[in-house]
Amino acid sequence: MPNPPLMRLLAATALICAVAGPSSAQLPNLGGVVGGVVNQAQGTLGDVTNRVGDRVEDATGRVGDDLRRVRSDRLNALRRQHPDLIDVDRDGAPVIRSQVLAVAPSAEALAAAQARGFTVIERSDETALGLSVVTLRAPQGMSTRRAVETLRRLDPNGSYDFDHIYIGAGETSGAVVRAHQPGAAGPVGDARIGLIDGGVDAAHPALASVSVHQRGFAGAPRVDAHGTAVASLLAGESADFRGAAPGAALYVADVYGGSPTGGGAAAILAALNWLAEQRTPVINISLVGPPNRALEAGVNAMLQRGVVIVAAVGNDGPSAPPLYPASYPGVIGVTGVDARDRVLPEAGRGAQVDWAAPGSDMLAAQPGGGYASVRGTSFAAPIVAGLIARQLAAPSVQSAAQAQADLLRAAVDLGARGRDPVYGAGLLGEDVRVAPRRVATR
Repeated sequence: MPNPPLMRLLAATALICAVAGPSSAQLPNLGGVVGGVVNQAQGTLGDVTNRVGDRVEDATGRVGDDLRRVRSDRLNALRRQHPDLIDVDRDGAPVIRSQVLAVAPSAEALAAAQARGFTVIERSDETALGLSVVTLRAPQGMSTRRAVETLRRLDPNGSYDFDHIYIGAGETSGAVVRAHQPGAAGPVGDARIGLIDGGVDAAHPALASVSVHQRGFAGAPRVDAHGTAVASLLAGESADFRGAAPGAALYVADVYGGSPTGGGAAAILAALNWLAEQRTPVINISLVGPPNRALEAGVNAMLQRGVVIVAAVGNDGPSAPPLYPASYPGVIGVTGVDARDRVLPEAGRGAQVDWAAPGSDMLAAQPGGGYASVRGTSFAAPIVAGLIARQLAAPSVQSAAQAQADLLRAAVDLGARGRDPVYGAGLLGEDVRVAPRRVATR
């Protein structure tokens, strides 16, 4: 796999400074905390400053913990609702029960697995990716964790993993604002963008001028609020709204389809293969989850073909472990900022952060024709993906590198000088943000 054109640098001291700076300035009700400290101060200015610093640090930790629990609670609820379908790995990440993904297993390895009671559910020869993946079912009574361990022990040189489940890295909120009439289309040349997410409301006024090609990988495509919002930020345009690459053709891979086991690694792999067949030069994935060997193999295959993959870094908090696929080498990880260009306190941080883009205080399309406020790194990623897509006609390692170099010259440096683990190489796409008041007051 070629090295990414922009090398990721991480300095622990820069991270500490960045966390203590812009992130703490946007904590909920922080003004009240600071005011209380000042009013109670009985001593030197230094004493007051120390108290404020302690309160800010405590608040930052609480916010990070609370935000990490949001995604965890959603996943736990899903597991409780479908215990027969969903299990967890040893780290508590949700997986499809009793299923194991084998990447390019040998005939001998498959025979050994079948001799131990495993059955082949599906053989997927992802021809466009040049990748073979076999989905195996564990024997009756064997846990999913034990199944993976058994296959890895039987074939130490093979590649076996869970069928992990990935979910969106952002939420919509507030009342839906009705849309006005579509505006004149402003297509960006022959821009084509792949989207791996939920289904898209292609009839939305903001997408009326967009050619939407949609395919389901977990059942028939089903319109989804998260997918529709991301699609509009990629390519939408109306009298009230404009995405990063208005009028670009969208190739939407719905990996959910309303299925309780939607968002699985196998479905995402099949989606990647389809998008490789469509020769989309840029793919947006605003989904997050744990590392997965099969998914990593698919991502690497796309990167080697010159496809740019843009992904959200996630909203589990600044001290959370890296999330994937944004953290795979070569994938462009995007964080989000608010209307004052401050990083969202819930956004992930680290070497996986390549760029920042608007991620709150903005609207995106919602199913049924309206717009709603959105928040999260999910909605920052498509802004960067759209900007890159405007410069690429087809997959190309050289063109992808040049497009990212061009963005570097256009980026606004934020946080610590130069590249840092909070804002990456800088802010892109601030002009894409559509503030709620711009639509609500028309």
